[in-house]
Amino acid sequence: MGEVSFTFRVDQALKDDFVRTAKSRDLNASQILRMHMRDFVQEQTPAEGYDEWLAAKVERSAKSLDAGQRLTSAEVEARFSQWRRSK
Repeated sequence: MGEVSFTFRVDQALKDDFVRTAKSRDLNASQILRMHMRDFVQEQTPAEGYDEWLAAKVERSAKSLDAGQRLTSAEVEARFSQWRRSK
């Protein structure tokens, strides 16, 4: 895939500070913007297999509830209190 230009408007003072800071780290503005764009896309894209994992977890939980395997909030709090004391 070839590279394309991405043009946008920004306050001149912010641009000057950004370019100066990039240069101080021996990088150019384009390199930093590409890194941030990649990071943003990765953060916003669910991990591969996550949807399937979540659906399976919800299904297992529903089956547990249907089978009567549940705890009251007091039971959950008691278990976590004990766990916290053990740490």
